[in-house]
Amino acid sequence: MYNRLALAISCAFLAANPAMADQQVVEKDLRATAQNLFQPIPTAEQIITEQNISNDKIELGRWLFFEPRLSASHIITCNTCHSVGTGGADNIPTSIGHGWQAGPRNSPTVLNAVFNAAQFWDGRAADLAAQAKGPVQASVEMNSTPEHVVTTLKSIPEYVEFFQKAFPGEKDPVTFDNMAYAIEAFEKTLVTPNSRFDQFLAGQSALEQQELQGLDLFINKGCVACHAGQNVGGQGYFPFGVIEKPGANILPEGDKGRFAVTETAVDEYVFRAGPLRNIALTAPYFHSGQVWDLEQAVAIMGTSQLGHDLNDGEVKAITAFLKTLTGEQPKVEYPILPPSTRDTPLPKPM
Repeated sequence: MYNRLALAISCAFLAANPAMADQQVVEKDLRATAQNLFQPIPTAEQIITEQNISNDKIELGRWLFFEPRLSASHIITCNTCHSVGTGGADNIPTSIGHGWQAGPRNSPTVLNAVFNAAQFWDGRAADLAAQAKGPVQASVEMNSTPEHVVTTLKSIPEYVEFFQKAFPGEKDPVTFDNMAYAIEAFEKTLVTPNSRFDQFLAGQSALEQQELQGLDLFINKGCVACHAGQNVGGQGYFPFGVIEKPGANILPEGDKGRFAVTETAVDEYVFRAGPLRNIALTAPYFHSGQVWDLEQAVAIMGTSQLGHDLNDGEVKAITAFLKTLTGEQPKVEYPILPPSTRDTPLPKPM
């Protein structure tokens, strides 16, 4: 009886307010379209269950993610460039590494990186484990070596015991590969479910009118051609400047993107489409890290990728939609790491 009365009142209200009824129809149709283009972010618990990741491996990975002794200086950690407290990135144009060197590209967020087709702006790492090995060995980042890492970890009894628990049955579990696998296991839990957009996809809540307009523009202007799927991007490679190349400060001539990986001419200035989840938290933008304002980034993409000079209202609407992609941030407790021993290699000066 109550449900029938509520339905009658709702129908009467919508009949008296046709504009609202029309908006609900538009929202319903837009939600159906969006559900075919995007997928919500699952919880960390769902990923752990689906991929059968052990808690010991995740916990070891958490220690290693915050472990400065993986770096030659004993200063730099994974979290230095991929801070879980600031959107999974470091929020500067390019990361600072060993010897206070500035890296060549902006640091991508580690949050939801498990959903990317490959890692790094040029896709040179097939998965998170391969990605974890790169910065440790890069002279501009941690400036270490696999041998140095293994020697360091084996010098600390608590790490030896932890590796044995995380990789049971292995005769010698403290290896560089297993370090990467453990970090990968932890990073797979760094997801941000339950964004307002995901709630919209699930039919649990509505978006505001400007946000709906932004979603409609995002789809119909063509942004979705590169930025779709679970991570709203991160799945393909595209030239930066399909229609019009941006200035050299945004697209440096010396960085030819995926060409460095494939050495194929058609891959010059081709980059992985950036995932847009939590994009409001990860300024500055693009691989060069030279754009600090999200609205400016939207306008640049409209001109360079789509050939559309988006007006101010369109830019603001798309930006409003992008802000609905911010999900629940992972709660990560900083680990208390085991102390070094007399056998632990000493740090090298920066």
